[in-house]
Amino acid sequence: MVAVAAACISLAAIAPSASAQSTTTDEAVTSSRSFPKTTTVKKNLLAESTSTSVDSSSNWGGIESLNPPQTKSTAEKEAEAKAAAEQAAAQAAAQAAAQAAAQAQQQAASRSQSRSSLSASTSSPSSTATVNPPDSASASALVAYAAQFVGVVPYVSGGNTPAGWDCSGFVQYVFAQMGISLPHYSGAQAALGTAVPSLAEAQPGDIIANGAHSGIYVGNGMVVNALNPKAGTVYTPVAYAYSGSYSIRRLL
Repeated sequence: MVAVAAACISLAAIAPSASAQSTTTDEAVTSSRSFPKTTTVKKNLLAESTSTSVDSSSNWGGIESLNPPQTKSTAEKEAEAKAAAEQAAAQAAAQAAAQAAAQAQQQAASRSQSRSSLSASTSSPSSTATVNPPDSASASALVAYAAQFVGVVPYVSGGNTPAGWDCSGFVQYVFAQMGISLPHYSGAQAALGTAVPSLAEAQPGDIIANGAHSGIYVGNGMVVNALNPKAGTVYTPVAYAYSGSYSIRRLL
């Protein structure tokens, strides 16, 4: 009996201790890896395949013999359009150059013929004159007379005849046909007659001159003048013919 009682007492003392130990264990739960760590790189199943191999004896129902239309990228289309535009521009430029060359040849032939006729008229009084003398001493007659020399008479430094003249020699010759004697120097011509205040008040027949150049005003901002050895006797805008200031003088 004593032994049984002692055993019961021992069990009663152990039970609370086990219960306390169980509670402590529940509050501190730990885990551990139950499977090995994977280090192998998985293949990307969504990546595009870069190469394939096909059995040469495979039969795909004739699809291998199809010839689908080839499409072009936007860059290729733009490059072709640019090349076509450049080719068209080159052809247009070549055509324009050919037309200009033909026109220049025609003008050169016409000028040569006119120059020959003019030389004949000035050297032989009995020949048929191609340059008509002024019909009056008016400004309009002077402008009409001067126009006959455009594109015909060359520029010759120091000249003052239809065989060749410089700027002031041209003005001197034209006014001489009107009975007005002028000096053969543009600076001196810029001081003759009556001064005109501005180009807006200029009239055809007025002289426009400075120390470097002179010409005859024909209206609309233009002068007829012996410009230079390359151009000869031509019409030019006032702003193109004169550098710097100039004087406008009225003699008619």
